[in-house]
Amino acid sequence: MTTTTAPETTTAPETAAAPETAAAATAAETAETPASATAGAMSPEQRRAEIAATLRPLLVDVALPIGAYYLLHAAVGLATVPSLALAAVPPALSVAFAALRQRRLNGLAALILTVNVAGIAASVITGDPRLMIAKDGLVSSVIGLVLLASVALGRPLMSTVVRAAFVRRFEGAGALWDRLSAGSPAFRRAEAAFSTLWGLCLLAECAARVIGAYTLPVSTMVWLHTVFLAAALLLGFALGHPITNRMAALLKAEARQQSSAG
Repeated sequence: MTTTTAPETTTAPETAAAPETAAAATAAETAETPASATAGAMSPEQRRAEIAATLRPLLVDVALPIGAYYLLHAAVGLATVPSLALAAVPPALSVAFAALRQRRLNGLAALILTVNVAGIAASVITGDPRLMIAKDGLVSSVIGLVLLASVALGRPLMSTVVRAAFVRRFEGAGALWDRLSAGSPAFRRAEAAFSTLWGLCLLAECAARVIGAYTLPVSTMVWLHTVFLAAALLLGFALGHPITNRMAALLKAEARQQSSAG
């Protein structure tokens, strides 16, 4: 039932972030700051506002669909499949409106919108509410597989998210990041580890969602699948935070070396 608003990694500040991207960005936001960039660092108030803006899509993607389902099904008395279908509309509209606002539909947004619309149609046609709940596992699995593939190809995709978070925090991080990414094996290993971690977390969330959809009562999975998502995000954040701290330490060392050389 729940979808995630697609991230636009190249212009992250202007785009609603997916929960996975939000947690990854938050890990970077709370990493240690390289000494050379403290002059451009955000104030605590600005940082809280940034994180709040990043996490705001959870209201549309998680809270609103759950509330809508229980309102329609329990209070209004609508059948399970129509309730699930209508509850999935706000996240789909959120993706569509974001694409219209940016005047383009990136690959992830297209995937989310297609899965959502196809899932609603298939559930209505077949009358299978479990399909409606399981369908969003396709989004998580595709993202997870793409992340793992990007690591195998030597271009870890989550690096774009983390780099953008560091750049928003302080000046000079972009140039430092690019130098380390091009010439530091330790930094490249940290980049690969971060994307691998998130890829595995998303695949685990997909497996739990699909298994639960076809083994547990629908009324339970309506809320439990968000617990699976939250658990995946918390795990990714907890295990990813030391990695972003390692990245920050390497950036700090590079800044010191550059300052000494200058």
